[in-house]
Amino acid sequence: MKTFLRLVRIVRPWTGWMLLSALLSFLATGSGIGLLMTAAYLIAKAALEPPLAALQVGIVGVRFFGLARGVVRYLERLASHDTTFRILTSLRVWFYDALEPLAPARLMQFRSADLLQRSVDDIQSLENLYTRVLAPPLTALFTALLLWLLLGSFSVEAALVLLAFHILAGIGIPLLSVRLGRGTESGIIRQRTRERLQAVDFIEGIAELQMYGELERHLREMRQAERKKLSLERRSALVDGMHETLVGLTMNAAVLAVLWSVMPLARAGAESGILLSVATLAVMASFEPFTMLPASLRHLEADVHAGERIFEILDAEPEVRDPDAPAAVPDRLPITAEKLSFTYPGSTRPALDALSFSIPQGSKVAVVGPSGSGKSTLTSLLVRFWNPTEGTLALGGNPIEAYSQEELRRHVALIPQRTYVFSETIRQNLLLARPGASEDELVSALRAAGLGHFRARLDEFAGQHGMQLSGGERQRLAIARAILQDAPVVVLDEATASLDRPTEREVLRRVEEAFEGRTLITITHRLQEMERFERILVLKNGRLAESGTHSALMKENGVYCAMWNLQHRRTGTEA
Repeated sequence: MKTFLRLVRIVRPWTGWMLLSALLSFLATGSGIGLLMTAAYLIAKAALEPPLAALQVGIVGVRFFGLARGVVRYLERLASHDTTFRILTSLRVWFYDALEPLAPARLMQFRSADLLQRSVDDIQSLENLYTRVLAPPLTALFTALLLWLLLGSFSVEAALVLLAFHILAGIGIPLLSVRLGRGTESGIIRQRTRERLQAVDFIEGIAELQMYGELERHLREMRQAERKKLSLERRSALVDGMHETLVGLTMNAAVLAVLWSVMPLARAGAESGILLSVATLAVMASFEPFTMLPASLRHLEADVHAGERIFEILDAEPEVRDPDAPAAVPDRLPITAEKLSFTYPGSTRPALDALSFSIPQGSKVAVVGPSGSGKSTLTSLLVRFWNPTEGTLALGGNPIEAYSQEELRRHVALIPQRTYVFSETIRQNLLLARPGASEDELVSALRAAGLGHFRARLDEFAGQHGMQLSGGERQRLAIARAILQDAPVVVLDEATASLDRPTEREVLRRVEEAFEGRTLITITHRLQEMERFERILVLKNGRLAESGTHSALMKENGVYCAMWNLQHRRTGTEA
């Protein structure tokens, strides 16, 4: 109930539109009931062979309700769909606005396919919140009220009888359906999520599955998940069928009971006999809205489950928040760390432990160390994906928490190891860094990154994850993005780790040329051409083990020297 009330509060801004749509739905249903009642009256009256003038009211009523039903139903569909799309659009924007501050720190616990399921299918499910969950009960209630008033004007006893059967059809049978189908819709959603996760794993890992002979086992698991989902869907269909059957039986029983209660009036004369035919069709028509309640209950469970999955993400507190009064980023941007420590949530071992260093503006610095020493964690703190657990990390004399995230990342460019290339054109991938860049600026950035030949390929599709490009081209594209960003601080986080040696040297040469005069921080585990760095920070177990130039560190014969000798013995090169 708590989740449902939260969902209702979300759609509250469209209350006026929803009430208008509900009113039109009621009028459309009422027009249908009016059409049946006037038609029954007209046929029964005509059977008595009265003068034509006596039938004029019935004839006009049939024409009016017949035309009104079509017009009002059209307006109801127009209003309800417009309301639904307004709500859906707002929900998607609202969800993304709430999701963005959680990235990347708080989203690490979710798989990408699961996030896709929540942001697409679960949001899509909520479009039924009004049209399939809120509107049908309201229409059924208003229609029942109309029939009670109409029937009560002839016979209070008949109205009370109809009230009893409406309560049975609108409350008793739905409660039974809820009990029998409990957990079905949420189970279907869980199975769909599992199927999506399995499908993504299958598509992305099909080569490995074939290589290790696991393809058939994976397909077997997918078929098993599909069978379980079909079983749940079959159960849902059986409950729906039972519900509709019981509503139909209730309707027939209500017709008989109402006829029995008005029978004394029929014995009073011919006019009361006409009442029997009118009452019969009116009672039957009044149950039409109740046939929509099974779907309403089914969508209610699905929407509540979808809401729970969405709120699970949205209720998470962002790891990083902008300050109330962000500081302006100064012109000079030296980087300093004072007893900087960071521990990942759920871990007891600090990734960085009391780290202190300073990087003057415009210097070229390498951060090296074995795997797990905290190099990438330092990168994440520099671009403020996380906040330090203890100590300070300052940029331009201010803690990085003093700046807004957008402003900080405008001044600190990151070239990661795995550059994400969107399934768009090369032009669109470049414009990500500077949306207003001109053609000449794009070409200049490509040329500086060693992709001058891409000038004629700007409007080519880069492929899924940039698969139309080689590994070296993807890294150069990331460099071109950073050039367009024109940030005074550039961080390379293992940006050349997946490249061969010649390509790595070429990319690094391009980087140094492109970012001459800027602060360049290179995170690497490959100790190649280290003489070009003005300073090298050596991390081990999250601590600063050593610091200095290549020649000075080699003379110390410490951690750096051991790493250098080990790597160069493996590669067969000389120190």
